[in-house]
Amino acid sequence: MSTKTGQRKTADAAPRGKLIGYARVSTTDQDLTVQRQALKHASVGVIFEEKASGTKRDGRTELQKVLSVLGEGDALVVTRLDRLGRSLRDLANIAHEIEQAGAHLKVLEQSVDTSSAAGRAFFGMLATFAAFETDVRRERQLEGIAMAKRLGRYKGGKARLDRARVKELSKTGLGPAAIARELGMARSSVYRLLEKAGNSRTERTRPRLRRANIGARGLSRT
Repeated sequence: MSTKTGQRKTADAAPRGKLIGYARVSTTDQDLTVQRQALKHASVGVIFEEKASGTKRDGRTELQKVLSVLGEGDALVVTRLDRLGRSLRDLANIAHEIEQAGAHLKVLEQSVDTSSAAGRAFFGMLATFAAFETDVRRERQLEGIAMAKRLGRYKGGKARLDRARVKELSKTGLGPAAIARELGMARSSVYRLLEKAGNSRTERTRPRLRRANIGARGLSRT
């Protein structure tokens, strides 16, 4: 009897792990609010967030941070498995790192918990499907590009901003509007590039001064 009581006390005294969240979107114009709210609703106290592609691990500094702070009994919590990654190899490596830290993975929407054997098996299935979905999407994209090329409709990716050319034209005395017309760019893009170069303040004030002068003339007539 005393042995059972001692065992129960030891189990109760075992430290409980922390719930640590990770949220990710692929591009800077996407929002993390929905993931953040779901994680907080699941009682996650600390959330690591980043905006980066899930097709590879390179450059995902927040993911590396969250993996490095996991300890014994902790749970890494994500809303969906594809928030961790879309590559089967990456997902397998991440799962291994979580296990090596003595922690486990919880996926809220797909009800995955790798603290159990069934949860680990389910994780393996979902990881395979996530990688398959990525491969299918890539194949469809390539097929669409090939079809567009055959029909003569493919124009390639969006042209990159020619920063060097913008600076060169600016040095010749051309204003942002003239540079935009010359390069076929949006004037706002030219302003942004010139701002980064540190020489656009006077250029950006010209339209404002012109509007101010027009307003002053209008007031003087009244």
